[in-house]
Amino acid sequence: MKDEKSLGVFYALMVLAMLGWGASWVHVKYLAERLSIHEIIFYRYGLTTLSMFPLLWMMKLSLRIDLRSFFSAFVAAGIMILYTWLFIAGTHLGTAGLGGAFVTTLIPILTFGLMAVWHRKRLSRRQILALTLGAIGVMTILNVWSFHIEQIFRLENLYFILAAASWAVLTIVSSRGSDTHPLVFSFWLYALVTLLEGLFLTRFETDLSAQPPLVDLNLILLALFSTTFATSIYFIGGQKLGADRISSFTFLVPFSAIGLSAIFLGESVNAGMIVGTAMAVGAIKMLNKG
Repeated sequence: MKDEKSLGVFYALMVLAMLGWGASWVHVKYLAERLSIHEIIFYRYGLTTLSMFPLLWMMKLSLRIDLRSFFSAFVAAGIMILYTWLFIAGTHLGTAGLGGAFVTTLIPILTFGLMAVWHRKRLSRRQILALTLGAIGVMTILNVWSFHIEQIFRLENLYFILAAASWAVLTIVSSRGSDTHPLVFSFWLYALVTLLEGLFLTRFETDLSAQPPLVDLNLILLALFSTTFATSIYFIGGQKLGADRISSFTFLVPFSAIGLSAIFLGESVNAGMIVGTAMAVGAIKMLNKG
């Protein structure tokens, strides 16, 4: 009974973590209207890096990292900056709900496709069907069936596509290039992003003390809830429950992004977004089983 209760509590934490990932689009939409993109990146990952110190200490994880893993983290940091810039720029121009549904469903599909090409893997009928279903779902989210070229090829959609592609590359680089514990690797990744941003990219032109309290609140929630908490729970869940069981929780992310955007930003939700997201999620589930 005790184990069942513990499992139930952990499942609840996993649901909260996926809500945190979905909420990141809402936080970014609000912040992008008040801070520069590079300021958001610096503050987000700077706060995340600091918040990971007590977490790593409680889990008795050393910060030591071998040279190969450090190099992988450095390369991944560059890709992370590119991804975050694209996702913030796209969200600022478009809507958080569309971005959250589109990018979070396109990433695993692109990652699978890139890995299949890289390994020259012959796809099964099931996988071909899943990729086809996923492609149709993504196109439905973008409302390509309206045949309005100016709506389909909008700049924010290009940003979202490039963001998903860069995260797919980041996933491959991170998984292939490091034998370090995922949380330790993540710490160095966030720390290097903060360092590169602070030294070379961020112009600190916004006075945070002159901004409304909601700016600070959104930055803190973006860093602590949507990044540190959500990512840590996901990695811990992978160790406790296994990758197969834990991956199913990620299907909640696009729906939470759509729902939270409608609640907090007043964004409209159309049938195409819901149907397309459901189709893409179904495709991802088929790929995971395959």
